[in-house]
Amino acid sequence: MSPALVCPQGHPSDDIDFCSVCGTKLVDSSTPAPATNCPDCGVPREPAAGAFCEACGHNYDTGAPGQLVWTAEVSIDPALREDGSPEPPAGTAAQQIELTRDSSLIGRRSDRRAIFPEIALDADDAISHRHALLNRLPDGSLVLRDIESSNGTRLNGVDLKPLVDTPLKDGDQITLGHWTRITIKSGEMRRSAASPAA
Repeated sequence: MSPALVCPQGHPSDDIDFCSVCGTKLVDSSTPAPATNCPDCGVPREPAAGAFCEACGHNYDTGAPGQLVWTAEVSIDPALREDGSPEPPAGTAAQQIELTRDSSLIGRRSDRRAIFPEIALDADDAISHRHALLNRLPDGSLVLRDIESSNGTRLNGVDLKPLVDTPLKDGDQITLGHWTRITIKSGEMRRSAASPAA
């Protein structure tokens, strides 16, 4: 006669409370498990989904929230060039930069001044060495701050006030310098940590 239950580790169990092989707590399959929702996003938890919320990456075992992955797509847009600006460099492919830090500097590199931006825009001399910041807030959202750059920063065509944090969303367009465009993209949630070993 086959056992009534199989534990989450795949062991057949003769006991209905704890696995008779590894001791893992069991749920009696004849009694449906109560439905639970993810505490971060509210999506119902699928019993077979494992330790992570499939929608937002919340770790059910540790309680840690998932993290939204933000990227910046840097491109040269000749349409942004104004009269008197130099011609943009030709044949430069768009670059994808994953924003992995809590704060990412946008600017031009300077070895002499020890400025090494996470988003280095060295080809555009109308961009300040320390031009703007992309800051990740504790809730995972992203804000843009112009840090008193010489030529300003625009978000979706609107000039930003210096030193004011402006919330960003997927698809926002940052334009700066002679012809530089940064498109903000939010991707999938990243799982916050591996589930504990069984």
